[in-house]
Amino acid sequence: MDIRRYKPEDLEEVGQLFYDTILSVNSRDYAEEQVKAWAARRESLVKDGRRFLDSYTLVAVEGERIVGYGNMEDGGHLDHLYVHKDCQGQGVASALCDRLEDYAFGRGAGRITVDASVTALPFFLHRGYRVIREQYPELEGVRLKNYHMEKARD
Repeated sequence: MDIRRYKPEDLEEVGQLFYDTILSVNSRDYAEEQVKAWAARRESLVKDGRRFLDSYTLVAVEGERIVGYGNMEDGGHLDHLYVHKDCQGQGVASALCDRLEDYAFGRGAGRITVDASVTALPFFLHRGYRVIREQYPELEGVRLKNYHMEKARD
């Protein structure tokens, strides 16, 4: 697996990975109505690809296929971290997160924040993040549960 910087031509594949992951992986922890509302954000994601160009975005590539991606915003907010449904539990998220955290801490962030899904909560707890609060954001008129978490520099 190689990890490289995101390129604009990755947008469609990243958008599809986002969509597929939510509908397959996150469906274990969220109701159908919730994952459909969440996955529907794919349209706005690919319509305006600036989000990934305006942040530090990495993709994990296996062969010719993107198997994961993540991005870190200025100020140390980990915005996205998604792994292909067929590559769960293979270290993709850890490898991406290692690089994203190194980037943020290397640029002077004293802490990193993330709004973690119920599905991702154990992953981030294992990495030393702590829950600050439970949140219930609304997407397409549907409420979802997530956790605002942070990790301080070691």
